[in-house]
Amino acid sequence: MYKIFFNLVFKRMDPEKAHHLAFRWIRLAARIPVLRTFAAAALAPRHKELRTEAFGLRMHGPFGLAAGFDKNAVAIDGMSMLGFDHVEIGTVTGEPQPGNPRKRLFRLVADRALINRMGFNNDGSLTVAARLATREPVFRTVVGVNIGKTKVVPEAEAVADYVKSAERLAPYADYLVVNVSSPNTPGLRNLQAVDHLRPLLTAVREAADRTVANRRVPLLVKIAPDLADEDIDAVADLAVELSLDGIIATNTTIAREGLGLRSAAELVKETGGLSGAPLKARSLEVLRRLYARVGDRITLVGVGGIETAEDAWQRILAGATLVQGYSAFVYEGPFWCRAIHKGLAARLRTSPYATLADAVGADVRTPR
Repeated sequence: MYKIFFNLVFKRMDPEKAHHLAFRWIRLAARIPVLRTFAAAALAPRHKELRTEAFGLRMHGPFGLAAGFDKNAVAIDGMSMLGFDHVEIGTVTGEPQPGNPRKRLFRLVADRALINRMGFNNDGSLTVAARLATREPVFRTVVGVNIGKTKVVPEAEAVADYVKSAERLAPYADYLVVNVSSPNTPGLRNLQAVDHLRPLLTAVREAADRTVANRRVPLLVKIAPDLADEDIDAVADLAVELSLDGIIATNTTIAREGLGLRSAAELVKETGGLSGAPLKARSLEVLRRLYARVGDRITLVGVGGIETAEDAWQRILAGATLVQGYSAFVYEGPFWCRAIHKGLAARLRTSPYATLADAVGADVRTPR
């Protein structure tokens, strides 16, 4: 039914307008108790065998919503209602910004992919922090906060910009993510170089510890799939050195390999970050390399091209404790989380592993 609706309605709409329309429906349903209860029962049944613990946080399962969908923390309960086990909001910047000019979001339907050059459009860290501070949760949901650099802030002042966001948002974050890997903010990816990344992560860690005295806020970094293998190793080593809690692999890619045969050539030429199915192989490759480097010392989060329960299962076997999705939600609709959870539970039952935790990294530890 959703795919019929997508083809008749959403496919004909501008992608960003369709996103906002669907977003409004989700938020509305979450505000109405009877709709919220019915939707959660239908879309988010829990599977005890999928219960997951990551960086000291307990979740109903391993599957979460990647950053980019709920940029301003306005639909956390709505996304939990749909079945996401954790919700990562953002990317939030130090100051509010409108993002890049429209049109800035493109569907490559035949490739089950998206290209976006949104440019971190968001309300800014002060407004989002105030929203989180007054939030009254309906569902118990782990909330991650993804922070990035304000576009107009020079690279030399980037650390101070991230610190400002960390100070404002860390008190309301179950975990905090430093995003240095979006291709849509000029110069941002330069911060992935370890010489720049070390002082940035150190400063954010100190800001979070200084601001939140009663607990340690887990700190993660999100990296690009376009890093060279030696740079991936360098980030992994730095994460171990700094005792980071996790690495998210990966963000969108600027590569376009394998596109153009099914999607219109003019779409493929659009600038921005590519997400969805074409990213699957490289994101899995990066994840496997990270796990081979860090093992169980750091929690890994797999994201990029995850469409099915089998995709999620492969990320777990490659070293991911948590997995995230976003692009496939556009094509699969509201029953997507239910299908992922049902499939994961079935996959675990037929596997040689007693728990999901036992399966994490199994293929890397004992290659087939």
